[in-house]
Amino acid sequence: MTKILVLYHSNTTNTQRMAKLVAEGAQQLDDTEVRLRSIEEADHTDLEWCDGLALGSPTNYGCVSWQMKRWWDQQPIENWGKRDGKIGCVFSSAGAWGGGQEWTCMALLSILINYGFLVFGLTDYSGIKFSAHYGAISAGAPEEERVQEACRRLGRRLSEWTANMIHGRTEAHPLNQSYERFKDLGK
Repeated sequence: MTKILVLYHSNTTNTQRMAKLVAEGAQQLDDTEVRLRSIEEADHTDLEWCDGLALGSPTNYGCVSWQMKRWWDQQPIENWGKRDGKIGCVFSSAGAWGGGQEWTCMALLSILINYGFLVFGLTDYSGIKFSAHYGAISAGAPEEERVQEACRRLGRRLSEWTANMIHGRTEAHPLNQSYERFKDLGK
């Protein structure tokens, strides 16, 4: 069983709504168990439990929310180095396009890399001129179909990479999937 944790902080429910879509996507792969947790309810045992992690934060002043940063800063030091090789990806919402979502995604990826997570972005396109290369992003609530699909695809890809790399399920590798990945490429 592939174990996926979708961990998030949300100020206005926008990032929470994205987290639910990421979790929905993660559940698309058979034999996957998903935990959806806000940082208010999660602790280090959730990190221990999971094989793969989708991490989400609102973009506050162009960066990760202080609450998310504090959550990671307060992880027990004796757990350092015990997350090596887990798979990770990220997502973020901001008030507008160009609000710093990709910068926030890069900061979240940096946190995961420091903890030893193997991280990825998406090559897939979920709409015309829209991709989650650094992570799924939204301007405001994730109401556009391309944003929702980017969130779901990020979650599914997390399950695929985790099943493949952690559990040796070669059929789960992203290149072995039959869904359309590039219908909007070049448009």
